[in-house]
Amino acid sequence: MFLNSLSGRFLLLTIVFVMLAEVLIFVPSVARFRVDFLLARLERSQIASLALLASDGMIGDELERELLQNAGVYNVVLRRDQARELALSSPIPEPVYRSFDLRDASVLALIPDALIRLVDPKTRVIRVIGQPVQRAGLLIEITMSTAELRKAMIDYGLRILVLSAVISVLSALLLFLAARRLLVVPIRHVVRAIKLYAEAPEDNRRIITPSARVGELYEAETALRVLQEELTGALRQKDRLAQLGAAVAKISHDLRNILTTAQLFADRMEASDDPAVKRAAPKIVGAISRAVHLCESTLAFGRAQEPPPRLERVALAPIVNEVVDGERLAAGDYDISFSEDVPAGLTLRADVEQLMRVLTNLVRNARQAILASGKPGEIGIRADETEQDWVIQVTDTGPGLPPKAREHLFQPFHGGTRKDGTGLGLAISMELIRGHGGALELSRSDAEGTAFEIRLPKAAAALPGEDGIPN
Repeated sequence: MFLNSLSGRFLLLTIVFVMLAEVLIFVPSVARFRVDFLLARLERSQIASLALLASDGMIGDELERELLQNAGVYNVVLRRDQARELALSSPIPEPVYRSFDLRDASVLALIPDALIRLVDPKTRVIRVIGQPVQRAGLLIEITMSTAELRKAMIDYGLRILVLSAVISVLSALLLFLAARRLLVVPIRHVVRAIKLYAEAPEDNRRIITPSARVGELYEAETALRVLQEELTGALRQKDRLAQLGAAVAKISHDLRNILTTAQLFADRMEASDDPAVKRAAPKIVGAISRAVHLCESTLAFGRAQEPPPRLERVALAPIVNEVVDGERLAAGDYDISFSEDVPAGLTLRADVEQLMRVLTNLVRNARQAILASGKPGEIGIRADETEQDWVIQVTDTGPGLPPKAREHLFQPFHGGTRKDGTGLGLAISMELIRGHGGALELSRSDAEGTAFEIRLPKAAAALPGEDGIPN
């Protein structure tokens, strides 16, 4: 489990990397040690040859053997000049295996020679050529055994290995403690803050306070704080919306019962002999019926979503006329004019109730915008069709939508343009038009007014009785 943690892996990687660095140092160090060992033998052999020089070449065999034994070599040849050579010699147990000239040896040659000598367990006889110290001659040449050389190299390598291991452990431990203090502890703090926040995301006290001293971790904590604040706000709004939805559902339920009673009385008004009442009664009945249907739809929306549209072929002009009549009455004596540019024979495929709700929302918003401006205005509904769509445009000469309203125009509780508005009208209208497979868009909004465009596709599934499909 420790190796699966960030601290454990960091410790392991530190040890591995330090050991790798030590290996890269070990190889040239061993090669350097071998060269120093051979140079030391050359220097000792040169000192032994000085005894021969001091006695004019006349020394006994026993002294010669002692000099060679102290120097650790079999033979010594010291060339003083082109014509004179001094030599100490003894029997060689086997032929010379290889010759090494240290005067012009390159690093690329010394490292392989050292590795070969280190891994070759067999004792060899080698010849070594070098430059005499203090320039006491042209060259010095010795013949020696590799046994002591390899043993010394192994001892040196073991010391380097132990030292490397100690350095690696100490370095890893220090880096581990530093990483734990600078990285692991702050990361655990963030993890604890996330777990604590997850237990109660609505509690503002559980939102993390950035405190890391490492720049990247501080940025991560800051980003986490922003995310937690947004999520807490969203959850609170969700709770409010849920509570509001429950309240609206209760109100709609009771209002539906009240409107049903009003509908019964409105039905009786149709039997009145008063011509004005007879003309107004159908509109009142229709308005109350739509209100009842709206309450039922609201209850359905509280359970899931808007019911799917019941598509049928309808004439658009009567729907537009009824919407305009209702809004004209609501405008009263205020100077607002209404225009309708809908071809008399234009029919489209739509749900009558839902389309009327959409048009009513758009025209009511336009009327309220003009009333809020305090200036006269005009509201127009224009319809046309293309090969692919039926197009309905609702325009007004109001002050236009503010930038904030345009940013969240079709979002519930965000797109309202009035202080007392809820921002639900356009959101519901968008959902209803999407249910028809169409689109509701803001095509223009500036100081000269606002224009919305509704597009209903003609390529919807054919209704019974159309395109040869029986009823």
